Amino acid sequence: MLFHGMSADFTSENFSAAWYLIENHSNTSFEQLKTAVNNLKKQANKKNEGSLAYVKGGLSTFFEAQDALSAIHQKLEADGTEKVEGSMTQKLENVLNRASNTADTLFQEVLGRKDKADSTRNALNVLQRFKFLFNLPLNIERNIQKGDYDVVINDYEKAKSLFGKTEVQVFKKYYAEVETRIEALRELLLDKLLETPSTLHDQKRYIRYLSDLHAPGDPAWQCIGAQHKWILQLMHSCKEGYVKDLKGGPGLHSPMLDLDNDVRPSVLGHLSQTASLKRGSSFQSGRDDTWRYKTPHRVAFVEKLTKLVLSQLPNFWKLWISYVNGSLFSETAEKTGQIERLKNVRQRQTDFKKMIQELMHSLVKLSRGALLPFTIRDGDVRQYGGWEGTSGLSGQWLAHAIQTVRLTYESLTALEIPNDMLQTIQDLILDLRVHCVIVTLQHTAEEIKRLTEKEDWIVDNEGLTSLPCQFEQCIVHSLQSLKGVLECKSGEASVFQQPKTQEEVCQLSINIMQIFIHCLEQLSTKPDADIDTTHLSVDVSSPDLYGSIHEDFSLTSEQRLLIVLSNCCYLERHTFLNIAEHFEKHSFQGIEKITQVSMASLKQLDQRLFENYIELKADPIVGSLEPGIYAGCFDWKDCLPPTGVRNYLKEALVNIIAVHAEVFTVSKELVPRVLSRVVEAVSEELSRLMQCVSSFSKNGALQARLEVCALRDTVIIYLTPESKSSFKQALEVLPQLSSGADKKLLEELLNKFKSNMHLQLTCFQAASTMMKT
Repeated sequence: MLFHGMSADFTSENFSAAWYLIENHSNTSFEQLKTAVNNLKKQANKKNEGSLAYVKGGLSTFFEAQDALSAIHQKLEADGTEKVEGSMTQKLENVLNRASNTADTLFQEVLGRKDKADSTRNALNVLQRFKFLFNLPLNIERNIQKGDYDVVINDYEKAKSLFGKTEVQVFKKYYAEVETRIEALRELLLDKLLETPSTLHDQKRYIRYLSDLHAPGDPAWQCIGAQHKWILQLMHSCKEGYVKDLKGGPGLHSPMLDLDNDVRPSVLGHLSQTASLKRGSSFQSGRDDTWRYKTPHRVAFVEKLTKLVLSQLPNFWKLWISYVNGSLFSETAEKTGQIERLKNVRQRQTDFKKMIQELMHSLVKLSRGALLPFTIRDGDVRQYGGWEGTSGLSGQWLAHAIQTVRLTYESLTALEIPNDMLQTIQDLILDLRVHCVIVTLQHTAEEIKRLTEKEDWIVDNEGLTSLPCQFEQCIVHSLQSLKGVLECKSGEASVFQQPKTQEEVCQLSINIMQIFIHCLEQLSTKPDADIDTTHLSVDVSSPDLYGSIHEDFSLTSEQRLLIVLSNCCYLERHTFLNIAEHFEKHSFQGIEKITQVSMASLKQLDQRLFENYIELKADPIVGSLEPGIYAGCFDWKDCLPPTGVRNYLKEALVNIIAVHAEVFTVSKELVPRVLSRVVEAVSEELSRLMQCVSSFSKNGALQARLEVCALRDTVIIYLTPESKSSFKQALEVLPQLSSGADKKLLEELLNKFKSNMHLQLTCFQAASTMMKT
């Protein structure tokens, strides 16, 4: 038996009395019972005091007589005289026995009350000694209601150590009541443990309670599984809410999603602070709080989704860490039972890794469904998609989403989650970065197409409009918006690591350049009616030989060609090279190819436009030579002595000067290029005409030489090898001057021509001076 120190009065009758008191006075305190019993004893003592004294005296006399009779009887038997029935001693014995029975009958009630009082007193002693056990069921219920689980557990441990193996029925029954209530407590604590949402502190507390109560199974692992399902449910509910809201239905006010109060500042502080800085600076500076209402649903969903994950996953991960190191069950994890429990950890590691991977895959797939729907498999569209019908995201919003996912990755890394579990997030970031670069370049190409609408045709002193600068700024701004996207954070790979991406980005960059070249071609061929009346800016330092251009001057097709040609020259010498430097600065690949293809396309356009302009300007001059030469039935065989350069050549020179003035007004740098080609065309035609003459008279030869030399000497600064060759061929077919008088006359006539045409020929002299300097 468990209790060896029990007194002699600890009998079954005492237990019966104790049991009676417990059953009928379970709500009566021990002090009240003791008082009641003492009162009963006092009343019984007063009532039976005399009777007891009388009984005591009678009994004493009775026993003395009985002893005496017994001694006499033994003596008579020894002497042999007591052999007859009905002897005196026998009769006396019978009388005494009857007297004893009568006494028992008379005083049975008094003796019973005394025994009952003694039994009650002993029962009270038992209750007083073991009142802890008898009160424990009621105390457990009260403490559970108050939430004092620590008190309940301590009392249970004490009762278990004292009465867990008792054989006393009353103890066994009451201990069974305790176990029943403890089992109910285990179920209650398990329900509270599996409730969601809950804090990590509460989870640890309930797990430790269940561990101390020796709950069956593995409540901690059940809690981990419940949290895993809860987070998954939150993520999908978040998506459904935003999709419903996008389609016009309620969905963003679910209580399940209202977890702002549960967000851990330590985890999200860095996220919110950094994101606000980014939003206020590089992303959309100067905007107020209303920007949130303009945020696309897809981007807003990803922000909310990552916020949910960061509010729940840290606790989930810490719960696992506590499960691994045993701190869930006790501070030291030294108890044998806890150590045995921790043997399951190794088996659970694979399962937990699958849980984390499932959460990460869900996070990534939900984000892909919103931001990169084309990367979702057809079988996953229903579960992770649902954003059909929404417009694509711009590069700016994609860059913002990248920043959000990056900060999420940093926060998860700070939890010391292994990198292999977070690899899917890294893959998502890389795909988002690549997509952002491509979308930005595509958007840039669309902006470049609209640059034709911004051409104002106002030319600066260098012969340029604002279009080349706008083109370069457009590309520079696009690249600057990609700066954060192209930079590689810790553990990230380069956007251009894949050859496919390199090729696509290279082709998009080439496309941007060629689109702008096409815009220039469109502008150059735009009908006159589509050109607004503008005013050209003229260099005030240069001599305005032919009058300034009026403010209401309407551009001609030739002037547009010149302006576009001037822009092309600047693009080739400066803009395209600057853009190549910007591409290189941002680590673009295939820059040499971009530059070569772009330059080739630009030169092709430049050559086409140049040829068109030369055709427009040179053909009329060339076409006027032959009619001018033979005007008035002029004949080289029969003509008067020359008196000067004829008018046809002067008109040709005036027309060349007009071309010079038109080109000079737009771009000084284009003058040599244009005039050289015009002179080539004129000299070639003049040479052809001279070679077609069958014969010259002396006067005809002198007249022809005068005109060829006059034209050659006037445009000498624009002579090219081709034009020089043409002039040489023209002079070679002419008869040589035989006399000195003819040579002198030729020189005088040339000087006279130059003197009379001095004002008109000043432009060539100014050009000569400018070229020399």
